[in-house]
Amino acid sequence: MNRAEIIEKTESILEKAGFNLSAKCCSRPSCFDIAVRKDNLLAFIKVHTNIGSVSLKDASELVTITENFRAAPLLIGEKNRDQELESDTVYSRYNIYAVNTETLREVVFKGMHPLVGAGPGGYYVQINGELIRQRRQELGLSIGELAKMIGVSRRTLYGYERGMAKASVQTAYTLEWILGAPLVQPIDIFRPSKKRKKKGLLASADRILSKHCFLYRVFKKFRQFNFKITRTSRAPFDFIANVPEKDMKIVGGVSTEKENNIERRVEEIISVCKLTDAQPVLITTNTKLKDNEIPSFQPKELEKMKGPEDLLAVI
Repeated sequence: MNRAEIIEKTESILEKAGFNLSAKCCSRPSCFDIAVRKDNLLAFIKVHTNIGSVSLKDASELVTITENFRAAPLLIGEKNRDQELESDTVYSRYNIYAVNTETLREVVFKGMHPLVGAGPGGYYVQINGELIRQRRQELGLSIGELAKMIGVSRRTLYGYERGMAKASVQTAYTLEWILGAPLVQPIDIFRPSKKRKKKGLLASADRILSKHCFLYRVFKKFRQFNFKITRTSRAPFDFIANVPEKDMKIVGGVSTEKENNIERRVEEIISVCKLTDAQPVLITTNTKLKDNEIPSFQPKELEKMKGPEDLLAVI
């Protein structure tokens, strides 16, 4: 299948499983193709024919966006470099889970999350470390004794019990047979991103924004309002602003009159906001753009605002 066919199949699977889908994000290069939601499950999905082609830049921005929304990043593809993706197996690219469409179907229709993950060293499973420790103690086995029985080092077994190491498929099944307990845990492909520590991000963003005077002025004003700003460059929107006092997120686009595809981009921004319960906004120098669904104003109007309440009153 080519990329368009994989996207179409992915959308069909999710729609039939009761998910709400955003518009396909294609107005400009984006680190995700669609956002999807079902009840409390929210995910941003990127489709690649070959997941080996996912760039670090796109992966990093996808994770940053999903962190803001407590959503799951997910890659869908059919190959990993020169190998076909196997069904019922989870792959990973820059710590983002990746599966093929058949695995996605099994998860969303049957709730059957895969047990096996594929890594550089082969296949592995996630095991319940606390249950290993509990059963080992119940059977009166020391770490050294159990380690010898399954053919691993004491340090490796200690890592299993503390959740610091993954086990090979064979080791996990040997452990289950010896301990008489189901230890293998399913891999939740819709696991939300965890917040990472960001070092030097603000300074880096300022260096980038200094080259774009329009964006810089917008962001400077939002920071004066004490909004926490996340800059995006590979998405339909240009920023995500967190408003702590209101427990609110603003997803915004910044545009000039030179942008030809702004109507499509606005449609994509609005559709993502509907799924994420965020407030869309457009700051533009284009006086001819008319869209009642998205609050929009010019940079000079933003400059006149004295506090966050002025902006919130407009949106």
